[in-house]
Amino acid sequence: MSLRHIIVFCKNPILGQVKTRLATTLGDQKALDIYNQLLLLTYALVDTIENVHIHLFYSNYIQASDFWTSVEKCSQYVQTGPDLGERMAHAFVTVFQQYGRDQKVVIIGTDCPYLTSADVENAFDALNDSDCVIGPSLDGGYYLLGMNNFNPIIFQDIEWSTPRVFAQTTMQCNKLNISFGTIRPLSDIDTEHDWIEYQSNN
Repeated sequence: MSLRHIIVFCKNPILGQVKTRLATTLGDQKALDIYNQLLLLTYALVDTIENVHIHLFYSNYIQASDFWTSVEKCSQYVQTGPDLGERMAHAFVTVFQQYGRDQKVVIIGTDCPYLTSADVENAFDALNDSDCVIGPSLDGGYYLLGMNNFNPIIFQDIEWSTPRVFAQTTMQCNKLNISFGTIRPLSDIDTEHDWIEYQSNN
C-alpha cells in the first residue's frame, strides 16, 4: 500500500557543531539558540501534516527523549555515509526497503523556516505525475527532494554545499529521463543576514 513519508534530516543540537556559518559572526551559543528555534519550527510544521509517517535522521546519535518523540508515527535513525548525498540516499533506501516501492517519500532539513504544510502537500501532489519533486533554494541548492521510487543517480556527481546542486540534480534527472516537478523556491537560513531577513518578515 502506498503511504506518505517525510524524512527529516537534523543535527543533534551540540554547541559548536550547528550553523557554523552563523557562528562565524554571531558566536557558537547564538548559533545554537537559532538552530534550536529552527528545530522547533520544523517540528511544528511536520506535526500539522496529516497522514504521514515521519522518519527522523539525527546526525550523531538518537536522542532518547526530545519533542520529536511526541509526533505520531515517528521513527528515529542515525544518518549514515561520508557525504550529504550518500546520507540522503541511505535514508531513502531505508524507507523504501521498509515499506516497498511506490511510496511517496520527501526529505527536508531544518534550515528552511519559510516551508509550509501547503508546500509539502504540493510536493506530494507533484509525485502523482512525476518521478521526483524538488524544492529549489534561492542559493542554488534545494530544501526538499521527493521520490516515489528510489533513483540513486539523483545523488551522484553532485557538488554538495555549492550553488550548483539544483542544476546538477536536474541534469542527472534529464540524463535518464527521470521526470521531475518543482515547487516554489525558498530561502534557507545559513548566514546572519538570512536570519535577520527572516525575523524582519515574521
